[in-house]
Parts: sequence; structure tokens; C-alpha cells
Amino acid sequence: MTMITCIEDLRVLAQKRVPRMFYDYADSGSWTESTYRANQSDFAKIKFRQRVAVNLENRSLASTMAGQHVSMPVALSPTGLTGMQHADGEILAAQAAEQFGVPFTLSTMSICSIEDVAANTTKPFWFQLYVMKDREFINRLIDRAKAASCGALVLTLDLQVLGQRHKDLRNGLSAPPKLTIPNIINMATKPRWVAGMLGTKRRGFGNIVGHATSVSDMSSLSAWTQQQFDLSLSWADVEWIKRRWGGKLVIKGIMDAEDARLAVASGADALIVSNHGGRQLDGAQSSIEALPAIVDAVGAQIEVHMDGGIRSGQDVLKAVALGARGVYIGRPFLYGLGAMGRPGVTKCLDILRNELDLTMAFCGLRDLQQVDRKILLPGTF
Repeated sequence: MTMITCIEDLRVLAQKRVPRMFYDYADSGSWTESTYRANQSDFAKIKFRQRVAVNLENRSLASTMAGQHVSMPVALSPTGLTGMQHADGEILAAQAAEQFGVPFTLSTMSICSIEDVAANTTKPFWFQLYVMKDREFINRLIDRAKAASCGALVLTLDLQVLGQRHKDLRNGLSAPPKLTIPNIINMATKPRWVAGMLGTKRRGFGNIVGHATSVSDMSSLSAWTQQQFDLSLSWADVEWIKRRWGGKLVIKGIMDAEDARLAVASGADALIVSNHGGRQLDGAQSSIEALPAIVDAVGAQIEVHMDGGIRSGQDVLKAVALGARGVYIGRPFLYGLGAMGRPGVTKCLDILRNELDLTMAFCGLRDLQQVDRKILLPGTF
């Protein structure tokens, strides 16, 4: 049995078990991937202050995110095509997150639908929404999220246009995959994945096909998606969605202090400092580099979260020290899912929890209320 000690071990195993087009979809950025790499590498520049002879009994990682109690300040990011990393992937990841006590966020572009996830979980999950031209479809998505008792709506603002991702273009990414000769040859080397997919009916975009007008099959979905992302998106739309939803609203995709102030003015309950995992504007700041200025600008007025580049519990602690109330993980849980299914997602969360707990102890901390920039070495952030 493969020994799993860190997130990188899960990544290596996922690469072996997931077809190339879907592994590449998760593990890639746009253009040169410089921002994708910086999201991770910029964490390494930040150094901790190690402390000794401090009482470390009764340590706790518990916190809240958007008003919800969490066992540690980590949520699962909305990731498209999760059900193509492993059969029924969104359901399995949501179940693992629920058992662990952290939020799971379902993407609009998921394979398993809102109703699928709701039928297979017992506690509220969060739902991520893209703003599309078809406002009636948006209304129906919001109503479906309400019917599923979703605990928060995560509104993504940084995908009005789609960043060019070279690997997806080369692989001919689609869901379900096109049965080209290279794809068939590659899938033949992934027998676990194939067996899982043959055993499920969920292989298309469950939130869209059968719900969106004029989308009846996968050949028309791609064109519909390209046509539907709304280039005229404005903060007035955000305010309308806030009123229409009526519950907790989290704004995702903030990388500038001015946009953060506009998020506050929109009435949002939280914002996520995020560059979409380096998948949109290549050459943008890393999320962790952008975080402190945004916290300084609005941190007392709105809850600030972040995502991008988290690969360890140490990264979680660095983000919290710089002012994030919590972080989101996308690729780490996808690696776990692709590697081992639901147990792999649990393993991912276990790894992060253990690393976070141990690092807090080395820094002389017993709970997250003690965490601030003073635990970091001056000049490294």
C-alpha cells in the first residue's frame, strides 16, 4: 500500500489514476502558469517564529467561516468537473467534508447536481454561482440552492471571460471525454477510473443539462457556456443576487483593495482573495501576496478568506496569520479524490489538520485566536 505523508503524495497517486485530460484540468494554470506557480511558491518565502517553553495543552483548531462552525479554518473550493476526477466525486467530497466538519462548496459546473449532493448529505453545503446572461436560469439555480438548504452562496466574479489553458486545448477537454484514439489509449491505463465511471449515470454537467434552456446534450453545452458568461457583469448584479438569495453571500475573485471595498458596499458577508488558482490572469499577484493589503483595507468591515496555493497546514496558518478567517482548498482535495475517492479527501483533510496543529504548537500557540502577524518573521511577508 502506498504510504501517504503529504499532499504531494496524493498528487502523485492521482496523476497515476486519473485520465490525463482531467488530471491536467485540475493541475494547470493559464498561459505560462506563472501565477499558478507563484500561488504556491510565495508561501515558502514566509517564515515562522519558533517559540519554546509555552503551555501547549488543550490545543484547538476550531473557528467559524461565514458564521458556520468549522473544525479547522478550511473549506473545500468549488471546482468544476469534480465528478470526472472520480465517479460521483462531488457527492464523495461533500460527504468527507461533512464528516470532517468543514464546508463543501458545489460548483455550478459540477457533474453531480445540487439535488444529487443534497440527497446524499445531511448538513448544509455551500453553492457557487456564476453570473450568466440567462437570468431566469440564475433564478432557478438560486431557488434550487434554497430548496437544498445551502448554507451560503459563493458568487464568483472573475470568470466573465475564460483564461486560455493550454493543456485543456491540447487534450480536447470535455465531459464526458471524447472517445478519440489518444483518450481511449490513456483511459485504458486507468482501470479504476473507468470502472467507477461505468458504474455511475453522472457524466455530464448535472446543474445545467435539463435545467438550462436550449441545452439538451453535451455538444450544445460548450457553445452555450461560452455564450452565457456575462461580459456586462456589474456590482449592481451582485446586489441583485444578494437580495434574491437572502442568505449568506461570499464574493470570490477579489485581488484588489478597491474591489474589496466594493464587495463591502455590495452587502456581501465575506470575500475570497483569489486569482482562480492561477487559471485566469497569468501574471497576476499570488493570492497570499495580495492578502495583507486587502485585509488592511477592509478586514474590520467584512470577513476575508483566501484560496490559491494551499498545500499544507503550514500554508493555512500563514494565511490566517496574515488576516484570513479561513482558506479554501481545490487541488489538494481533488488530488485526494482522484487518488483514493472519499477516503482520499479525508486523508487530505487529516494531513492539513495535523500539519496545522503541529505548526501552531511549534509557534507556541494553543488556538487560532492567538494567531496574528506577530507569529511570522518580520521581513518575510
